[in-house]
Amino acid sequence: MEDLADRLKLMVKTFRRECHRVLQSERTTIYGADGMLMVLQLAIAEVNKEHRGEFKVALSDVLMAWKHLLLGKLHLPPPNFARLENYDLILEAYESFLKRSNTVDLVDILSMYKQLRPVDSDPEEPVSPSQLFEFLSGTMEVSELPDSSVASTPSSKGRPCSSQVKMAVRRVFFSYLNLLVNTKNDIALALTLDVPNRALGHQAFTDIKHAASNNNTSLFLALTSFVRAIQLGGKGYAPAESDPLRKHVKGLSDFVQFLDNLEEILGEIPDPSACGARLVSAIRAALVKGRSTGDELYVAAEETTEELKERIYQIHQSQKQTVNGSGTGISPARPKVYAVNHATAYRGRDTVKVLMALLDEEAMTPLCQNKADLLCEEQPILCGAEGTSVLTLFRSPEVSTGCSPEPLKNRVQSRLDLLKPKPRDGVIRSQFACTYKDEELPLKRVLDFPSTSQVSTCAAHPAVEEESRATAKPTISEHPNKEQSAGQQDAALKPRSGNAQSRGAGTGNRKPKTGIQVQNKGNKRKQVDSAPEGGSENRPPEKKRPNTVAVKMPAKSISKASKRKLIAGQGTLTSFFRV
Repeated sequence: MEDLADRLKLMVKTFRRECHRVLQSERTTIYGADGMLMVLQLAIAEVNKEHRGEFKVALSDVLMAWKHLLLGKLHLPPPNFARLENYDLILEAYESFLKRSNTVDLVDILSMYKQLRPVDSDPEEPVSPSQLFEFLSGTMEVSELPDSSVASTPSSKGRPCSSQVKMAVRRVFFSYLNLLVNTKNDIALALTLDVPNRALGHQAFTDIKHAASNNNTSLFLALTSFVRAIQLGGKGYAPAESDPLRKHVKGLSDFVQFLDNLEEILGEIPDPSACGARLVSAIRAALVKGRSTGDELYVAAEETTEELKERIYQIHQSQKQTVNGSGTGISPARPKVYAVNHATAYRGRDTVKVLMALLDEEAMTPLCQNKADLLCEEQPILCGAEGTSVLTLFRSPEVSTGCSPEPLKNRVQSRLDLLKPKPRDGVIRSQFACTYKDEELPLKRVLDFPSTSQVSTCAAHPAVEEESRATAKPTISEHPNKEQSAGQQDAALKPRSGNAQSRGAGTGNRKPKTGIQVQNKGNKRKQVDSAPEGGSENRPPEKKRPNTVAVKMPAKSISKASKRKLIAGQGTLTSFFRV
């Protein structure tokens, strides 16, 4: 497979040397198989968000679309299974993400090679579409990718991705170096924003993403412009207090300051080998800060640092030989003609050239064998707070509506509390409170038909008897017989119900009854009527109130009643509480 590795390297070197003819930016970076798969996952999730309302995607859908994407862009026969439902929209979102991030994939490089290759070169393509498909799909293994003149290192070999920590640490190193070359790479920023831990979690990344979308810029530009406005803008140009990014000022400032330190190293050290070593060491120091030497992440960072230092030195030596021998080497960071300070424009030019060659080699590594770890990694490996899954970072967090369902027991109890009658206030009411109209209790409307017990209690009470005698206009008639007067008194005070009828009695042999008709229109209006024999017990009252028969009370009962005499209205109040 060394022949395929050399041809891939030739194709990429030709593109890198002549890309200024077809691209607007000479710092365009390349997505390899891993990067292409991650971008495809984000594109599918974005389309699902528009049509289904969920920024989610199944791993099987990503793998199905991956086959169609490679075969479609390479103009090969499609697979024997159907495409996804919105495949055309997914492809459009994929290409839009590449353009927005100032990146290309290996399939685009193969398609541009025909117009970028030299005239005296071989007219045939160095890599056929079928070979590139086998390489990107993972069915073909490539043992070595660097030039034969350069010794191979573990970093340049096809990695088996057996160690999840080693893969995550290596990805962070290359993401930081990628931001030094291409600041528009949103995936590189997502992988480095909270690594090491800067208290910039999921919500902070979502706020940056919304700010970039509102201003139609990259994530890096939205982030740095906010921090610069805070630091240098002053009171008149500072962001508003309601800006969501103000909640993450400290973490964003730390991230921008770290990138500024890397930029200073890139511009101060002219030697690419020494500059690259300093950059890698600075990234390692940030990752292992506060960790012990026996920590797994510490060991992975140390190994990655040594590998990258050695590989940067080898690439620099190879480029020096190429420039001195043929003179065909062209830096991708070519200074502009209108630059005022040419020394500043040339500063870091050779280092950027070495870094881009290093990133190109990383893009030509085979596809990760464990695709689930690449796309669905959720374990807190690096920052200790959240996972490093790109899909998780780009998904907006769910906004809490504050109406989460309560347990069924609590909901039933709250409903029962609403149905219960409200307790009355325990206040002291006046003696005339009986004249006030009480509010009806909810769901308990009692019909105002007094029962036998209620009428008897009110009639037998001495206070009620005295009040009725005092309010009525008596007509005194002497009874010669005391027994007859006592019988009439007992008949007058005998409790009767106006609505009660004798059971089992017919219409012919109806017994005579006497009833007490109580009128509640006023507290001082009470009348005792004697129902005639055979009369209707429920007949309406007559217009003229008949004179009530006054009963002459014995002297002893009158003296007792005078002692218990109450003020007007208090008898009704007493009967009210007695009921």
